[in-house]
Amino acid sequence: MTVKKIEITADDAGRRLDNYLFSVYKHVPKSKLYNIIRKGELRINSGRVKPSRKLEIGDLVRIPPNLENSESIDRIVNIPSKMLVTLRERIIYEDSNYIVLNKPAGLAVHGGTDNSYGVIDVFREMFDDSIDLCHRIDKETSGCLVLSKNKLSNRHFNTALVAKSVTKKYVTILKGHLKNAMKVDVAIEKSYDTQTKSSISSEGKDSASFFKPLEKLNQCSLVEVEIYTGRTHQIRVQAEHIGHPVVNDDKYGDRAFNRSGLLKSSKRMALHSSEICFVDQNNEMIKCEAQLDTSFNDLIDLLK
Repeated sequence: MTVKKIEITADDAGRRLDNYLFSVYKHVPKSKLYNIIRKGELRINSGRVKPSRKLEIGDLVRIPPNLENSESIDRIVNIPSKMLVTLRERIIYEDSNYIVLNKPAGLAVHGGTDNSYGVIDVFREMFDDSIDLCHRIDKETSGCLVLSKNKLSNRHFNTALVAKSVTKKYVTILKGHLKNAMKVDVAIEKSYDTQTKSSISSEGKDSASFFKPLEKLNQCSLVEVEIYTGRTHQIRVQAEHIGHPVVNDDKYGDRAFNRSGLLKSSKRMALHSSEICFVDQNNEMIKCEAQLDTSFNDLIDLLK
């Protein structure tokens, strides 16, 4: 088995390492890619790197043999025709550069060990392999998800994310009554192990969100959250931190409350990406709103 080295060209300069790997090794589980980076098996210019490392022209990316071997075995992805129809119907914006989807809850953005396919597989089946994710939202979170149709658009969106010029708003249901609007500004340390929670830590990266209560519900609050940074599980971690965890969040939530009679048989995590706004490379503003789905509205009605 031999080590492969890839030289980064202008086409991929400026992309995050993890996003680059997701596009090159489309059929390798995201968890495996993160694990290879964390262990130092994948290196850039002979040095260990983090998944967030921005690629530069001329970088030499060392690809370990186990990654090459896993890619050489094609993953057969069987996407139900019903899912193709469902996601096509949930496109809320499309032009020559971007697609904005109202992602359903319960569908991961990437296929992997626990998911035979993800959003990206469905859209590459609909269009072609040039489709890439511009950002990610959790499997159980519904709402606005932006995909690019070409590398230039993907790089532009990621540059806008870094510049904090992408507006993202969410609607969520939190346990307890959030009495006042508040800005939550804490450092979050990301866990690259899917079994471990991200946490509030001085070793982490700054995260900032603005929580605004919209409606008082039975032992809960309907809340709008605008996020100013894009840390993994940001709203879920911050909500737990302020003592008002997201309803039906099995990882950061109050499990006893989630299993209580109040919520009856509802298992739907109450987090929805309701709005996204950004300026594209042609200086046109793209603003999209994703309507709440039936399961989220049913949960609101249940708690009124």
